[in-house]
Amino acid sequence: MTVEVLDESGTDVDVEQLSLLARFVLQRMRLHPRTELCVRLVDTDTIAALNAQWMDKTGSTDVLAFPIDELTPGHADGDVEDLPEGYLGDLALCPAVAAEQAPEHGHSPADEVDLLAVHGILHLLGYEHGDPDEHREMFDLQARLLAEWRQLRPRTEAHQQKQAWR
Repeated sequence: MTVEVLDESGTDVDVEQLSLLARFVLQRMRLHPRTELCVRLVDTDTIAALNAQWMDKTGSTDVLAFPIDELTPGHADGDVEDLPEGYLGDLALCPAVAAEQAPEHGHSPADEVDLLAVHGILHLLGYEHGDPDEHREMFDLQARLLAEWRQLRPRTEAHQQKQAWR
């Protein structure tokens, strides 16, 4: 898995940790090992411009997903090497918006960024939440992936240093 995280946000995000999370999700969703993904962390002006350009909506948002090769999750009983490889797509994620909405969701800005990254990846994989059944399926999967990540996540050196100062 190749995950590139570009931090253009001007915020304090653990880019290495975010990259590990994205690779974890791609593996759990059973994508080909050579699948590629780009996560672009942006400021509020940039996300607002992207939201206007691509979604025809006004104002900033938290995450936008731009699928490229329309890859889909693999089956648990299949060999991932037999799946198509390709470029899953791009995510534009705004940590400043994540920080604003984190308190209303009851968690830290870093946890909100993690949630938005998983949410965006699921959108790249074709998951939607327009109707109640789709919503339940996507959000249950999102919660399960985040719970597994929290149990297994490795701690990067940068994350450990940040924790030492708290």
